[in-house]
Amino acid sequence: MPKIHVSTTVNGDTVEFLCETQETVLDVLRNTLGLTGTKEGCGTGDCGACSVLVDGRLVCGCLMLGVEAEGKEIVTVEGIGSPDRLHPVQQKFLEDAALQCGFCTPGFIVAAKALLDSNPEPTETEIRYWLAGNLCRCTGYDKIVRAVQDAALEMKGQQA
Repeated sequence: MPKIHVSTTVNGDTVEFLCETQETVLDVLRNTLGLTGTKEGCGTGDCGACSVLVDGRLVCGCLMLGVEAEGKEIVTVEGIGSPDRLHPVQQKFLEDAALQCGFCTPGFIVAAKALLDSNPEPTETEIRYWLAGNLCRCTGYDKIVRAVQDAALEMKGQQA
């Protein structure tokens, strides 16, 4: 099967890759580009573990084809914060113990960042609604919601 040439931006870097027409963005990120922070949980768009931002929109990487990434800007969990300067969402997930096994954490962090980018002062209900597409089998969600609330407060304080 012939491969398609794709040129896109991933985490601020221009990248080019070849992919087969049935390969997903998730496949390309993990297997071709070596960005393994994005996880495959269900492969059907039901769990949110593969959440990435595409042109600022929250997308399940398992539901988007790699060829559709042409000309798009993709942000993965690796593109949020840095090891020496965590994004407030990442920092609050650590401080509030909003993770256990960590498998779902990258998807939650990407989804929480997308929420706070579009709504810097979400209510608890809005947070729970926004994160409903992300599933966790370990934490029970309360600490995750608290981490997002705390990140929103910190980000608001930074803007003041």
